Amino acid sequence: MVKALFAFLPVLCAQPASVELSGGPLPVRILAQSPADTTADLQVICLFRSLPGNALHGSLTEANDKLKGLLDRVRTPELFRGELGETLLISPPPGSLGAKKLLIIGLGDSQDFTPVRMQLVGEILYSESARLGVAEPFFAPTILDGGVNKFATGDVAEQVIRGFLRAVAIEKAVKGPAVVTRLTFLAGVKNVDSTRSGIEKAIAPVRK
Repeated sequence: MVKALFAFLPVLCAQPASVELSGGPLPVRILAQSPADTTADLQVICLFRSLPGNALHGSLTEANDKLKGLLDRVRTPELFRGELGETLLISPPPGSLGAKKLLIIGLGDSQDFTPVRMQLVGEILYSESARLGVAEPFFAPTILDGGVNKFATGDVAEQVIRGFLRAVAIEKAVKGPAVVTRLTFLAGVKNVDSTRSGIEKAIAPVRK
C-alpha cells in the first residue's frame, strides 16, 4: 500500500507541460493547464453568446464551480451577452480562482464560428492586458469547452496570435515599447502540439 502511494507521487507533483516559443516580437509560452487552475495577474477566457444551448464544458465548468456559479449568473442577455468583442472584467473572490483578474471576451454565435474571428480576440487580449498594465497575461481560447469542436486548436491559436501580434506592432509604432512582455497560451495536454504548430505559423512571417 505504501509503495503504491509513493508510486503516484511523481504524477501528483508533476508540473504542467510547458513549451517556450521565441524569435517573434515577444515570447510565447504554451502551458498545459486549465484556466481554472492558473496563478496569474490576468487570466483571459472566451465565451460564446449567452444562450441556453451554449452550455459550459470542461475547464469552463471548473472555473464556474470555483466561482460558485458566477459565470452562470452573468451569462444572460441582460448582463454579459457574449457578443463578439464584448468584454467583462472580474475580480475573483478570495479562495476561488488563483488569478487576480479574470477577463472574459465574447465570441458571438457558436453556430457560425470560424477561427478567423479569433484575430479580433487576439487584438482585445493584447489591448486589455496593456491597459491593465499586465506584463504576462494567461489566455485560454476555451472554444472546445464552449462546445465547438470542429476546428483544430492550431487553427484557432494561429488566428489569436495573428491578431495579438498586430496589436503589439500597433502599440510599438504608436507608443514605443510594448507593455506586455510575454504571453502564456493555455492548451489541453493532447492539444499542445497542434497549438504550437498554429502559433509558429503566426510567428513565422514576423520572426526577428
